[in-house]
Amino acid sequence: MVDYVLAGAARTQASAMVEELEAARPGAVDRLGQGALAELRSWPELIVVDVEESTAEQGCSVAGAYDFGPPPRLSVATSASHARRDFTALHELGHHLQKNNFALMDAFSREPDGGVLLEDAACDAFAAEILLPASLVDRHLDAKGPDASAITHLWRASNASRMAVCVRAAQRLPAPGHVLLLDRAGRLAFGASHGLPPLPRGSLQSDIPVVDRAAAGSGRAQGRTRVRYRDGILGRELHTDIAPMDGYLVAVLVADSAPWRAFTPPTPDTGPRSREYICANCDEEYHSFEPACPRCHVPSCPECGRCTCPSRVAERLCPNCFTLHPPRMFSPGSDLCLNCS
Repeated sequence: MVDYVLAGAARTQASAMVEELEAARPGAVDRLGQGALAELRSWPELIVVDVEESTAEQGCSVAGAYDFGPPPRLSVATSASHARRDFTALHELGHHLQKNNFALMDAFSREPDGGVLLEDAACDAFAAEILLPASLVDRHLDAKGPDASAITHLWRASNASRMAVCVRAAQRLPAPGHVLLLDRAGRLAFGASHGLPPLPRGSLQSDIPVVDRAAAGSGRAQGRTRVRYRDGILGRELHTDIAPMDGYLVAVLVADSAPWRAFTPPTPDTGPRSREYICANCDEEYHSFEPACPRCHVPSCPECGRCTCPSRVAERLCPNCFTLHPPRMFSPGSDLCLNCS
């Protein structure tokens, strides 16, 4: 379960990333805040690549990807707005910083999944911290927590992307919940979660009644609803506030203490619950919300990347640890497995 511990760890990791970056490149944090892509294109040790959004890594929370090379490469989708591309570039820079700094990697060893969730959450928090300083956030988001209109006002007062604003707002949620950016068709463009499992980017939420009311009307709606994960899984019931954001909808969902209501008792915790598995290949115990394999009905193990089906793809031998791994344990163009790289 994604919880407050992970959210706090992501913010702590993001602050450490900012400190490491500023120590290595004095003034870089300010320059990145003024124009991330322009600044990163001037760094000789990195390559910034423009790609179509359909080719960007879907496992990431943004339309981009990171390849540690050599040389390291940041891929950013071209179809996004300039502000969104800056956020994506900073998110991918976050992967670069964490994968190339032993002090930052040390935080992963304390996570039950090896830091997979922490790394991506910290990338979002890092990008948002650079683009939205605390002084600006404090002026627009109430100490009791944000409502949807306040998030829209913060976005309009800044040069940051909608995604960066969602991340900053999610950090101020008073209870477990989400801040979601939805297109007018009800599809999730981006989501930031606090204390609850994150929703998959691209998931369709249009059949959720409160989302449907907002999309069909003025863009504003309030109510109690359950968001959709995948394979028909619904989350717990949440208090919801939705407002328009220049062609999109921004939705704030919390389990209790909704800032837009005088009194909001906690909603019943009706789900979702991830199942527990033991990997038949590496004996790793894991929980998963991932789609099950259509053949063996077991999701892939996050440690070795395999389900319980007999391997249909030739494994590769890592020349450093002399261990056979499935192909997904190797980054493109690398002979070393992810454990050794």
